[in-house]
Amino acid sequence: MALQQLKKEDTLAMRTRLIGQSCRLFYSGDPVKIIKARGQYLFDENGRRYLDCISNVQHVGHCHPTITKAAAAQMDLLNVNSRFLHDNIVVYAERLAATLPEKLCVFYFVNSGSEANDLALRLAQQYTQHEDVIVLDHPYKFRKLKGQKEWVHVAPLPDTYRGIYRENHPNPGQAYADTVKDMIDEVHRKGRKICAFFAESLPSVGGQIIFPQGYSAKVAEYVRSAGGVFVADEVQTGFGRVGTHFWAFQLQGDGFCPDIVTLGKPMGNGHPLACVATTAAIAGAFTANGVEYFNTFGGNPVSCAIGLAVLDVIEEEDLRGNATRVGAHLKDLLTELQTRHTVIGDVRGVGLFVGLELVTDREQRTPDTETAAMVVKRLKEDHRICVSTDGPWESVVKFKPPMCFSMDDAELVVQCIDRILTDISAIDLKVEKED
Repeated sequence: MALQQLKKEDTLAMRTRLIGQSCRLFYSGDPVKIIKARGQYLFDENGRRYLDCISNVQHVGHCHPTITKAAAAQMDLLNVNSRFLHDNIVVYAERLAATLPEKLCVFYFVNSGSEANDLALRLAQQYTQHEDVIVLDHPYKFRKLKGQKEWVHVAPLPDTYRGIYRENHPNPGQAYADTVKDMIDEVHRKGRKICAFFAESLPSVGGQIIFPQGYSAKVAEYVRSAGGVFVADEVQTGFGRVGTHFWAFQLQGDGFCPDIVTLGKPMGNGHPLACVATTAAIAGAFTANGVEYFNTFGGNPVSCAIGLAVLDVIEEEDLRGNATRVGAHLKDLLTELQTRHTVIGDVRGVGLFVGLELVTDREQRTPDTETAAMVVKRLKEDHRICVSTDGPWESVVKFKPPMCFSMDDAELVVQCIDRILTDISAIDLKVEKED
């Protein structure tokens, strides 16, 4: 029996009372209450439609019929933990293996990207018998927490727009990789040893960053020489979002392959499903510790049926091709917009992973957090388009929509951003004249 729908104000009051306040809502000043979704569209309690540019988790589209049918059929038949022998987990693992480099051939199924990364750390530490890890700057919430562990070391984000080596550097990939080498040397001087280098294949929380060519391969060389492993986090960027490749780490060239890859968010199209893929050698070392690894829900038949259905839809609907075509069109439109609005400092991305960086001064590249927030607010209130911001200063308007996002959707979003930026510019000009 369906639950009786509450009034929006009652839902909000109950959430405030019952749910921890660190669990924040989108548009916290005036949240959108969503009761239904299809494809790239969300619907509120009054039936109003919103274009969703946020939900990379609903990878092939909200409530895709192929996914819901697969889930319901398997749930009606069987759902048990992975200690029972069942086809789905092995068939799904084989399908995933076919998308990855040959050496990434052993899988551990879990429930979230965070859980996958926790397990990746355990695998790396067991395999290397070292403790220390290197991460990139601007990880999610990291700087807001106290007590950074002595075994965690933070390398510069390889950002060629506002980082220490920029687009005019002759070889930024090598230069940024050398900062990791310097950090490894510093760790060794302290008498410590490197276990792993962790990085998103395209840092999203850093502001939709695209690594310079050659960076990952060189970092992997340095880390492996120090006895560590390279962990690529594909939780946000995997499963064809970049269009030209199935995995974002593949953008770094055929010569690069991580030692461990973590998968999550889009994997189950909204169902909690995640995974760690690694080599036989690393998996063997983890087995050799003599302690069984068991995950109550990881790899259950329903989750794997959903995962298989997601792979089917990506192939059958050519969603990688769509990401390539629509993403390129979106970038072109935003780049043209940049010629008319000085507040746009940079347009970057690949496939349906795109960032629009706003600045108060193009020469100084000063982040314009205020305008970015205004764009997000106005898109929601005036045009019923949902976007969000990211980056260290929340100055990057990010686009990671469901992969069914269309050419018309891209054109609508850019037209609306154009209108908003024109309005903001006119208001600023009027204020200047009055002063």
